[in-house]
Amino acid sequence: MPTDNTHTIPYILHLNADEQEFDRVYLEHYPALHHYAYTMVNDTTHADEIVQDVFLKILERDEPVNIHTSLKAYLYRSVHNECMNYFKHQKVKQKHQQHIMHEADNHSDSPLSKMQYREFEQRLLKAINDLPEQCRIIFQMSRFDELKYAEIASQLGLSIKTVDNQMVKALKRLRTQLADYLPLLIWFFIKLLK
Repeated sequence: MPTDNTHTIPYILHLNADEQEFDRVYLEHYPALHHYAYTMVNDTTHADEIVQDVFLKILERDEPVNIHTSLKAYLYRSVHNECMNYFKHQKVKQKHQQHIMHEADNHSDSPLSKMQYREFEQRLLKAINDLPEQCRIIFQMSRFDELKYAEIASQLGLSIKTVDNQMVKALKRLRTQLADYLPLLIWFFIKLLK
């Protein structure tokens, strides 16, 4: 694997085909990439999500990645770009959160809003319980036990790629099943991560 920045033949990164190769690359580069992301966003949870998103995007690509620098430089640049995207989305997210919290504060005592929230909680619990068993366990370990993907993979004897895929599947299903409650779902996960 070329490591300098002067070679002219691109390095081909194709992690979809080999789970062992994915785990090796992930485990080798994760700590440094997480530290780099943390220095930019100053939040360990978001730094973790940013690094996981970088690897998830590599996994989701249909075609191998042609890297014209070193693998390390490519991953650092990818993390940097994800951090920039994170900052861009923060303003929109903060406005949305303020609106949700304002609405919740204004209507939290009304019987209708309490009933809607109870209905949301019931639908959320049902949606989580309806996930396939492995998917549900991984989702709960990630969101409720606050374990990193590598920790979940280690505890369950799975590859990190499998954990990534199961989390994507869980979040997509929850978003679909709870589409009518999306603002409450976002608010719920924000409170959960505090």
